[in-house]
Amino acid sequence: MKLVTINKSQYRSVNNQVQIGLVATLAILSVIFGQLMIYFFGVKPLPGAEATGNFHLNFTGVILALMVCSLLIRNLRTKPKFYEVYYVWQLKQLQNKIYRKLKSVQQAAKDNNRDALVILSFYYQSLALVYELDNNTLTISNVNNELEKLQQCIDAAGVSVDADEFTPEMLQAF
Repeated sequence: MKLVTINKSQYRSVNNQVQIGLVATLAILSVIFGQLMIYFFGVKPLPGAEATGNFHLNFTGVILALMVCSLLIRNLRTKPKFYEVYYVWQLKQLQNKIYRKLKSVQQAAKDNNRDALVILSFYYQSLALVYELDNNTLTISNVNNELEKLQQCIDAAGVSVDADEFTPEMLQAF
């Protein structure tokens, strides 16, 4: 995966629309599906009686709404308008995979393993990109410090490293 320059204002606008739209869709569909399930399969309340025990039907309505939202996301992710949001989502997933192996990658980087240096370069540059897009000003300085340390390590090793050389298959060695 290559790092791509993203228009921050457009990304934030579309990302906010997607989040608000999904929350609203989930809430509305959950209520609709829950009510339909209760109408067709639920226990009818008796006057003055306690709860009817239709919780499982409401829960089924939420599950159905989640399924519809998942299908909606699956179909919308290929649309050009949602490219940036989907790209950042994929990037965050890849960062999570790297994070799970970060200790062993960092150890290999100390031994001047070129693949480890490429992975760390991609990881820290992608974190900086995502933090900038998400306005995460608290931890971006830590990432910049890690990038500086990594560059010093790369210079000391005398190798040339480019984050664009990264492939997810490189992680299999760690």
